[in-house]
Amino acid sequence: MFGSRRVELKTPEQIALMRVAGLLVGETLELLRGAVQPGITTAELDALAEDNIRSAGGVPSFKGYSEPPFPATICASVNDEVVHGIPGDRVLAEGDVISIDCGAIVEGWHGDAAITVAVGEVRPEVAELLRVTEESLWHGMGAAKLGGKVSDISHAVESYVRSQGDYGILEDYTGHGIGSEMHQPPDVPNYGRPGRGPKLVRGLALAVEPMVTLGTKKTELLEDDWTVVTADESWSAHFEHTFTLTPDGAWVLTALDGGKARLAELGVPYGGH
Repeated sequence: MFGSRRVELKTPEQIALMRVAGLLVGETLELLRGAVQPGITTAELDALAEDNIRSAGGVPSFKGYSEPPFPATICASVNDEVVHGIPGDRVLAEGDVISIDCGAIVEGWHGDAAITVAVGEVRPEVAELLRVTEESLWHGMGAAKLGGKVSDISHAVESYVRSQGDYGILEDYTGHGIGSEMHQPPDVPNYGRPGRGPKLVRGLALAVEPMVTLGTKKTELLEDDWTVVTADESWSAHFEHTFTLTPDGAWVLTALDGGKARLAELGVPYGGH
């Protein structure tokens, strides 16, 4: 599960550069959150994201990534599309939800985060799905402590989701290490027993990203070789942050305030500066 390549540990100076990339991602996502409304297309959101990243001196992480090369700056996944949706001429409608995943590179270092945004008013169970998924992300990061293990995060994500109702948690797609590359070891699943996987040490940066559905965990890959949809057509939510641990506590590199407010709500020490 955790791959054979070595885990990359960053110096404090390198983590500081990742914070610059993370802030650019966080600011871009806030720009897009404000732009989401009925009538806008996913391609228009993508153009906003690319312009914002490039105008700040960053490079979109996703564009041209992997095979087949991903063609856009953001992943835009609507309703039953869980992740990796390709922006295009789809028009957002009242009551939709859209997962927007965004990555940026600054001076060779990556930031990666995602939000799921309601388009106008959504059904109560959909609004609750978004709340549960985002909250599980913070519980996952809040469970991480220096000297702990990666699956402590996984267990906390799953435990929170399970405590809130009958949801599907994707198992085929996971969070990941991040740094000089967007995807690095170790994998960070959103389920499992605690105390497993690599040790959580200083200099490790992780992207944690719960993907939760109103139905089952089963998914299908569309013919574009990117878009992942729920097999039962149930709606889904996806939230992601890049974070690290310092001797003082957790530091969420893609949150505008470093995660200080949300971590405080959970009673988790803040490790940013």
